[in-house]
Amino acid sequence: MRQARTYSGILSGGISGRTGPHLLPLARIKKIMKKSGDDVKMISGEAPIVFSKACELFIEELTQRSWMVTMRGKRRTLNKEDVTSAVIATDIFDFLLNLVSDTGNSVEAAPLEMDISKSS
Repeated sequence: MRQARTYSGILSGGISGRTGPHLLPLARIKKIMKKSGDDVKMISGEAPIVFSKACELFIEELTQRSWMVTMRGKRRTLNKEDVTSAVIATDIFDFLLNLVSDTGNSVEAAPLEMDISKSS
């Protein structure tokens, strides 16, 4: 008989009573995945869960780097320009450059150094 694992509770209701402790709606993620191509017919139950977690981690990373830009400007309000600066300054966000470069901002951003030990 199979033993329950650490993540076995994810599919059985979780904290919010939806389908797990997810911040993003799994039904909408599944809908987007199905519309991604004509060859996508079925999606396994675990795929939206993994994609949801990946999106949460991506949003967290982008927000932390944007907040560092905000703090460098000695402000307490995160602006669109802060997100743009974080994207420009971070190599791993190069795939977003065409989205933020259309804003008309010629923001020169210094590279961001992040202390990994503080983020969890």
